Amino acid sequence: MKAAVLVPAAGLGRRMGASISKQYLELHGKPLLAHTLSLFDSHPLVESIYPIVPAEDFTFCQEQIIERFGLRKVRRLVQGGAERQDSVRNGLVALREDGYTEAQRPILIHDGARPLFNPAQLPALLEVIREVGACILAVPVKDTIKRVAEELIVASPERKFLWQAQTPQGFLYPLLEQAFAEADRAGFRATDDASLLERLGRPVRIVAGDYRNIKVTTPEDLVIATALLDSMEEKSA
Repeated sequence: MKAAVLVPAAGLGRRMGASISKQYLELHGKPLLAHTLSLFDSHPLVESIYPIVPAEDFTFCQEQIIERFGLRKVRRLVQGGAERQDSVRNGLVALREDGYTEAQRPILIHDGARPLFNPAQLPALLEVIREVGACILAVPVKDTIKRVAEELIVASPERKFLWQAQTPQGFLYPLLEQAFAEADRAGFRATDDASLLERLGRPVRIVAGDYRNIKVTTPEDLVIATALLDSMEEKSA
């Protein structure tokens, strides 16, 4: 069964310091969000895509991203929420309304500001979703991490146990629906979707990601993304 993809892109990107939301900043003459959506639009294992953006951006996204770049698998735009978890929940409502609720339906959730994900990893992700029910891309942490309270170090976790979470994160639809429902009942908030399943004791498997799959959050990230894309295009030329 092919995947449905939720792409939350409703953040304001205050750390970017730009006059427009970060998902619309240009990378090689193309908005970041257009790069991201194109990764899935061209993949044969993806059936539909749901960008999740502010309601006031619908016209811009429809005309300047979906139509301009010929994205055929975008089912519809979904209104973003106050926080990421709210946006993904709105995406789940759209999936339910459109009938993407089968027990074996894989749902991928991918940050709109991660334009350098390698779609060649999708078959492996979908296979793990079928086997386990939930998985995320992640890479081992390179630096030593410190836990800090009031500017004082309180612990130095052992690095070999630490991984940096990325997206896509993938789940079977019923598990994701249950995890969000339980989180809503408990008032639990998380910064990624896998955390909602973890709190229920559900297994979530790690799939080794790629350090190039960065999230563009700061001006420095945009410089790095440009350099990485330059390098990738040179190698493919």
